[in-house]
Amino acid sequence: MTFEYVPRGVCSRKMVLEIEDNVLQSLEVYGGCNGNLKGISSLVEGMDIDEIIERLDGITCGGKITSCPDQLAQALKKYKEG
Repeated sequence: MTFEYVPRGVCSRKMVLEIEDNVLQSLEVYGGCNGNLKGISSLVEGMDIDEIIERLDGITCGGKITSCPDQLAQALKKYKEG
């Protein structure tokens, strides 16, 4: 299933997630720090979404209360809410 999320409080503008059987199959992030987001995508693809949430939830960036990894966790939480 494809799920789109608009991050808040970060540089990235959109996240497109492909999820099957509670596993993140692919992640595309538009905007933000290209290299870092490609790295994050490469690391989380193939992982169980609950593990991703556990690892990334609450990560901050600089003086911000959130980050792109945290926003990915928020996107996955929203996906789970249905």
